[in-house]
Amino acid sequence: MSTATVAKAGTAEKRKPATMAQALTSALRDAMAADPSVHVMGEDVGTLGGVFRITDGLAKEFGEDRCTDTPLAEAGILGAAVGMAMYGLRPVVEMQFDAFAYPAFEQLISHVSRMRNRTRGAMPLPITIRIPYGGGIGGVEHHSDSSEAYYIATPGLHVFTPATVADAYGMLRAAIASDDPVVFLEPKRLYWSKADWSAASPETVPPPGKAAIRRQGTSATLVTYGPSVPVCLQAAEAAKEEGWDLEVVDLRSLVPFDEETVAASVRRTGRAVVVHEAPGFGGPGGEIAARITERCFHHLEAPVLRVAGFDIPYPPPMLEEHHLPGVDRVLDAVARLQWESGYVAGPAGGSD
Repeated sequence: MSTATVAKAGTAEKRKPATMAQALTSALRDAMAADPSVHVMGEDVGTLGGVFRITDGLAKEFGEDRCTDTPLAEAGILGAAVGMAMYGLRPVVEMQFDAFAYPAFEQLISHVSRMRNRTRGAMPLPITIRIPYGGGIGGVEHHSDSSEAYYIATPGLHVFTPATVADAYGMLRAAIASDDPVVFLEPKRLYWSKADWSAASPETVPPPGKAAIRRQGTSATLVTYGPSVPVCLQAAEAAKEEGWDLEVVDLRSLVPFDEETVAASVRRTGRAVVVHEAPGFGGPGGEIAARITERCFHHLEAPVLRVAGFDIPYPPPMLEEHHLPGVDRVLDAVARLQWESGYVAGPAGGSD
């Protein structure tokens, strides 16, 4: 895919508070306006505008043939998108909730991820699969999963996840423009986060595959992405009371993975904690920790730690505050790095 940053051309406009949801809507609208081959499809994306209203107004503006309500059949939605992409269109599929995407796995694994390799590059599949994911909104089971480990373990897929308003717009435009299939994970809890931003002159962002250092520090590196980025930034601010200066690295995309930026940060600080909402066992943090260890072994003052969701199905809403990594759990992991007295092993489940 092209590494060029995709941005909308237009005159400068005074920036004012905008939500991540609004930035995503603008990205879809601008992509559809710029390219008639872009089609949006999914459950309730047309008349309703999606359960989170990300596609609000698109059917009215572009017609129901380009913003299409589908039956409640995820495998059929993605299967239809495969056919559309094979015939030259650029479908953008919305899976209504993270765990609702599971019925589409057969299409995703057997066809979406393999078609370009199967045809020796002759047939790319420019499909963007939008998936609201993660907890923090009081959702019940099947509405709050963090299923990114499935996607990053599937060769042939790109996996993006924004944590800022500007990234939501820029990365979604880049995903739609890509000739490779992209799983675009949207943190539900950040849909209503705000920043000064303008659709007429969107902020230039790095291309997907390039991590961003959201906060510089010297004591340890917090490696994170998506919904856990604000948590790590809050933890870094709280850590100042303990005399710790924490660096926060936002991966932005899990595939491609920016190993260089992560390794350079850890070499500077000598310590690392990986933070994500997905379960710890078999989660993305294990792969990230392994890569850090391989690249930074002689620079590490302590083993790489992980702070993650517990190894259980997503709990009822009244328990999600205990399940999800929070500031206290992140700071506990940083404290257990023990740079004065050596590493002390921690409890199993959620963090090492």
